[in-house]
Amino acid sequence: MDVYCTRPGCPKPVNSFADLDDPATFKGVQQKYCTSCGMPLMLAGRYVPLKLLGQGGFGAAFLARDRYTPGLRQCVVKQFLPSANLSPSQLQTAQDLFEREAQALDELGNAHPQIPDLFAFFELSVPAWQPGKQERFFYLVQEFIDGQTMEQELEQTGVFSSEAVLDVLTKILPVLQFVHNQGAIHRDIKPTNIMRHQNGLIYLLDFGAVRQVTKGGKSTGIYSEGYAPPEQMNGSEVYPSSDLYALAVTSITLLTGKQPNDLYDAYSNSWRWRDQVAEVNPVLADVLDRMLQATPSERFQSCEEVLQALSQVVISRQPVSRKTAFQPANSPFNPTALPNSLASPTPAPAPPAVPRRSAIASFSTLELLAGAGFTGFQGGLLAIALASVLGTTLISAGFWIVLLVGLILAQSRRIIERTDLAILAGLSLALVILIAPLRSAIATPLVGNILLTIVAIAVVGGLTAISITALFRLIYKLLSRFL
Repeated sequence: MDVYCTRPGCPKPVNSFADLDDPATFKGVQQKYCTSCGMPLMLAGRYVPLKLLGQGGFGAAFLARDRYTPGLRQCVVKQFLPSANLSPSQLQTAQDLFEREAQALDELGNAHPQIPDLFAFFELSVPAWQPGKQERFFYLVQEFIDGQTMEQELEQTGVFSSEAVLDVLTKILPVLQFVHNQGAIHRDIKPTNIMRHQNGLIYLLDFGAVRQVTKGGKSTGIYSEGYAPPEQMNGSEVYPSSDLYALAVTSITLLTGKQPNDLYDAYSNSWRWRDQVAEVNPVLADVLDRMLQATPSERFQSCEEVLQALSQVVISRQPVSRKTAFQPANSPFNPTALPNSLASPTPAPAPPAVPRRSAIASFSTLELLAGAGFTGFQGGLLAIALASVLGTTLISAGFWIVLLVGLILAQSRRIIERTDLAILAGLSLALVILIAPLRSAIATPLVGNILLTIVAIAVVGGLTAISITALFRLIYKLLSRFL
């Protein structure tokens, strides 16, 4: 049997002991020591690490066996393993997180079937490599979940369908609601912290960042970049809707196969993910968009509200197809084994609970004002051009209105946006200035500088459009607070 040494930096952590293949010896031997560094291998005399599962910034995880259970139960041993370059305050924060996870698992895991159970939490003091010195190690032992995280599923089988994402949401939201009902906020929802067991059960993992809800309580700045909502990144108070925001980011990464930073548009301060999905259920998309609102009060306020909205989603009655390999229950442990395919829920059809947000709501204020300025500027140039060619007639006025409507529609559908606006405005101004008939049309005795006249007309048109848009935006914001 191979036993893995948990001492950090051990040159040969894998130790082979042929005698441990005998179950009686495995259960009865008092202790085994690493042949390279002398580290005790049977932690607390009970838990025997078999292999390294993974390692992060603050710890390492090992697959282990519990010698004190009849079936030698598999478990996960987490070791507190902070970086060596942490300051004393950072080291204390890291240790607090480790202890907090143990406390959360003790309180939540043992009370809910979809949160891993805590089996043990202990400290070991062992001789260091340097003679006469001792090293302290902290361990957490929790239930082993035989399955894959959502990140692993995404890498293995590709992007999720609407049905697959809906399946995950309807299974994890009740777990998250339980956490919130206990007065806690998870604060680290992401694909690696949601795991599907081979039996189809969805588990919520990693409670190191969990925080109890306190009135006026501030976030400690602990978050996963890309998934955390603005209030958490700013160190402000966090809410149940903060977890819902992170869950929505997780969902759109599963739908698109892209990282959050590739889906977030910093220019418009909004998430732009729908155009990255070949097909998505419109009601599910609207639910996710509401969960992704930057302001906590504009999101759903509880998991129950999200579940109610999702119950209106009408999907295919075909089962969710996640192409995964199945490992028979009596086979040896294989960490690469995948869960079974799952059937998606089939709720009864009903009208959508979450209406689509208006076109105005999908644009930031900056985008609206920039678009208005562009439309007004172009409108002024078009007025000059049409008046020069057709004169001040009803026909020219009609053409002018049609062209303005076309510009507005092109922006609303994002056919033209951002740098396109500046490029088109510059080209239009150059054409009006350079075309001789247009210059002569405005070259009157009262106006000597043709260029300044053209620019002045266009700028006045842009400023007027910006003023009108700002006024209507203000009215819209005020009405939205009361309706």
